[in-house]
Amino acid sequence: MTSSSNEKPSIIRTERGLTISGTRITIYDVMDHVAAGWTPKLILNWLPLTEEQLHAALFYIDTNRTEVEAEYQTVLQATQEMREYWEDKNREHLAQIAKLSPKPGHEEIHAKLQAWKAKLGMSA
Repeated sequence: MTSSSNEKPSIIRTERGLTISGTRITIYDVMDHVAAGWTPKLILNWLPLTEEQLHAALFYIDTNRTEVEAEYQTVLQATQEMREYWEDKNREHLAQIAKLSPKPGHEEIHAKLQAWKAKLGMSA
């Protein structure tokens, strides 16, 4: 792991993966921004990191590029699988909700909503 001047590791492994010491920010968070073409200044504006923490993360990524890239791809794959799982789960749940009749007293607003959806070409 990378160390700062006081010999405390800058990058540590936690249950979330490679994490910047003293934060909940992972190397993968930094890599997302780097992959999107963000400059270090923009990353510092977005993530609550010091310049030293960001420098340590970027240095760690550069010096361990192969290992970090492989792990990052694994993280991206797992994230995609979770996203697909929850989209499917929500799709089923939202379909069940759509089948429900409106609550008593809400029939008029429900009819207006359905009319707007039809006008906008959305599924009613």
